[in-house]
Amino acid sequence: MDVANRHRVRVTGHEDGPLLLLAHGFGCDQHMWRLVEPILARTCRLVLFDFPGAGGSPASGWSAERYSRLDGYAEDMAAICRELDLRDVVVVGHSVAAMIGVLAAGLEPDRVSGLVLVTPSPRYIDDEGYRGGFSRADIDELLESLESNYLGWSAAMAPVIMGNPERPELGQELTNSFCRMDPRIAQVFARATFLSDSRDDLATVAVPTLVLQCAQDAIAPPEVGAYVHEHIPGSRLVTLDATGHCPQLSAPEQTAAAILSFVGARP
Repeated sequence: MDVANRHRVRVTGHEDGPLLLLAHGFGCDQHMWRLVEPILARTCRLVLFDFPGAGGSPASGWSAERYSRLDGYAEDMAAICRELDLRDVVVVGHSVAAMIGVLAAGLEPDRVSGLVLVTPSPRYIDDEGYRGGFSRADIDELLESLESNYLGWSAAMAPVIMGNPERPELGQELTNSFCRMDPRIAQVFARATFLSDSRDDLATVAVPTLVLQCAQDAIAPPEVGAYVHEHIPGSRLVTLDATGHCPQLSAPEQTAAAILSFVGARP
């Protein structure tokens, strides 16, 4: 199966506008961009895709060995850039896909010209001199719960990740997205996500970068966004007046406006 079909690649938007590759995070798929897509598509060319086992992407090419580390996902992203011969592309990565985008930029420096890191975290576990937001015991408990009862974990965690309790439909949408993913694939992706440490990779970024964080985020608190900004030379930090870990759903207009401003496109 070719790369475009394997990842359910979809190209849309303004043919002559800035080129954006939209990458979804853990438990999500390209549908998570649905509210920002029409805003960005007015002036930008968009490439959307699914990682293996997410959305409509077949799981036939998935292996636990390849996807036990973020590098496997970065190689997929780089392969999409090569297959479609993408040039001067800005990778817009949400959550863990932000760090995957950092890795992909290193793999394809002649193709990736910029990064937009939406609610990124280079490490979820606290360390000496670093606050990721979780202790190792927290993460171990999270992973144990996920692996013992994935559907129950999804129903409990999705509203926490989404935030915005006054808008329960958003938490339900994320729950449904989690539940569409094969639990076996989700378990491996979760371990790759929550046990990753990409802090050293930040200093390797050599392209213009926007760090986009929310004012309140239970998964990637503001201190994490500030850390990413401080460790990527010349990066720009924008804090949205938004709650939760998925501003493309909870604050789509603000999110799209920040992206458009960064790439120099009109709203």
